[in-house]
Amino acid sequence: MQLATEIATFTCICCPLGCQLEVALDEQGGVAEVTGNTCKRGADYAAREATAPERMVTAVLPVKGCLEPVSVKTSAPVPKDRVADVLAACAAARLAVPVAAGDVVVADVCGTGVAVVATKSVP
Repeated sequence: MQLATEIATFTCICCPLGCQLEVALDEQGGVAEVTGNTCKRGADYAAREATAPERMVTAVLPVKGCLEPVSVKTSAPVPKDRVADVLAACAAARLAVPVAAGDVVVADVCGTGVAVVATKSVP
């Protein structure tokens, strides 16, 4: 096993236990070792979070012709370093009534391959 050059610490969010995870990264930035997990899901989460963190993005957008805004979310997590770009793309989207839950608001947002979809219907 290679010596760790960096240790990252996370609180696991895979289950209610909230294990304190430590991820040792090797010289190439790969995962050398994960400790503190009580299940395999925690180890997988820590490895992903240390090497390629992702986040779901949610927002509320105004709708032309309606006083009530529409909530939207990404259909899958996007890379954490692209969250600001995704929010900017959402802000640039223009919606008009009617909007149905599940409608694609922005397809392939910022080239991530992920869609932004409405989570609420507005007649």
